[in-house]
Amino acid sequence: MYVAMNRFKVNIGSEEAFEAVWKGRDSTLSEMKGFKTFHLLRGATNEAEGYTLYASHTVWASYEDFSAWTKSEQFRAAHRNAGNNKPLYMGPPQFEGFVAVEGA
Repeated sequence: MYVAMNRFKVNIGSEEAFEAVWKGRDSTLSEMKGFKTFHLLRGATNEAEGYTLYASHTVWASYEDFSAWTKSEQFRAAHRNAGNNKPLYMGPPQFEGFVAVEGA
């Protein structure tokens, strides 16, 4: 199993717009080999630094399946207009990938 996450620091006041982008997207993830599940997670708000933390979270059967997604036309289509949403968050998303430790 492979878990892929992107963390976003969403500007305070932009949370609803950010969530609407995700809710309104035309996802083709379910068509991809090895895709298991997707979740958008909302974390704590950091008032001092001016953001609410979010993470997009996908689970895949394997790293190879995730890697194939990142090289697919579906991936390019899903991220084609991502730059239009830059005003909603601070800096680029931070990627983190995890391979499950079997038997743990």
